[in-house]
Parts: sequence; structure tokens; C-alpha cells
Amino acid sequence: MSWTLGKAEKQDTDRINELFIEMLQTIYSTDKVDGYSDGDLDRFFDGRDEWISVAIDEDKIIAFLSIEVHHDEEEYVYLDDLSVTKQYRNNGIGTKLIRNAETYTKEIGIHKICFHVEKSNTAAFRLYQRLGYKIHEDQGNRYLMIKYI
Repeated sequence: MSWTLGKAEKQDTDRINELFIEMLQTIYSTDKVDGYSDGDLDRFFDGRDEWISVAIDEDKIIAFLSIEVHHDEEEYVYLDDLSVTKQYRNNGIGTKLIRNAETYTKEIGIHKICFHVEKSNTAAFRLYQRLGYKIHEDQGNRYLMIKYI
């Protein structure tokens, strides 16, 4: 498999939504899930700090990770909606997307990355732990995980 990393563009919204639905179906073990609503992804294409990192194989997006930058009292980057299409899982793509986000976080001078993981998503949880993320808070059906870089 020969894939590369890139930055999503507005015209990639439909494919990203397909991958988002696939992720939700996997996590919740049901086909009855809703994708993004119209306009939900627009903020990632407005030229500001937030963007979507994608993995591409033969001109098709096979994975994505949303990267949100928060400038609250404590600045942090929030990683959201990591999805790797089924046939490409377990090939290091999720790791590369997260490492890419970590590099970006350092480049913009922020030292805290966090995200939520569903407790039922044990494969993702193991990945995040292996990459150095720690449980910060137990929120019932999910964990808030944090890494300082």
C-alpha cells in the first residue's frame, strides 16, 4: 500500500462524511448512524488554525483526522473523528495522522493535545495509549485523554 498524507479541501467533504459514518458504524456496531450535517465541516476550510489531515491512496481519501485549535485560558489542540477505512486499518495510518497532528501542534507553539475515545472502541484506546496519551477523565461511556508534548 502506497499512501500519502495531505490536507483536506472543501470538495473532500462527501468522502470525509462517508468515512465518518463508517467510523460510527464500527464504534456503535450499527448501520443506524447519522453523518455530519450540512456546514459542519466548513470551519476546517476557512483558512484558520483548524484543518483535516487525510491519508490518500491513488487519489482516494482512505482516512482522516480533524484537528481543532482552541485558544481558551489554556491553549490546546483537540483531535476529533479519526477514521481509517476498514481495508486500510492496522497499517500505521492512524499513527501517522496523529503524529502529523502532534508535529503541527508543536509548530504552532501549543503543548497539549486531547481527545475523547469511546470505552467500547478498545482498538483506538490501545493505539492512543501506545502513542503516550493518558486518561485524564472518565466521562462515563468515554475517556478524555491528554498528552503534553
